Amino acid sequence: MSDAVKPDHTAPALVLEYDLDAPPAKVWRAVTIPALRERWLPGSDLAGAEPESSIAGEEVRYRLRDSEPPFRESHVTFLIEPNESGGTRVRIIQQACDDRAKPPQAANANCCLMRAA
Repeated sequence: MSDAVKPDHTAPALVLEYDLDAPPAKVWRAVTIPALRERWLPGSDLAGAEPESSIAGEEVRYRLRDSEPPFRESHVTFLIEPNESGGTRVRIIQQACDDRAKPPQAANANCCLMRAA
């Protein structure tokens, strides 16, 4: 995992786990190749087109952004491993980003944060 972006292990997470009949390499392609990923995870739901981190064939992490205000962001991680039946076990972990760590952003482009009266 990249040192630049680390998950917040204190934030609540939604964890889903699935066993699929497809081999791990095929599942990996479905979560990492944009044209394939777009079918079930549209780029418009992503905060950035590229993964935040990736371990080839095992784990990929994206940042999601809500499409409506307040545009909250979360991390979604796909963990991929072979299962006992020759298919793939996929664990999907979605975790809210820690907004408390970010200072409020000014609506204007200058240096000062202005608040409405």
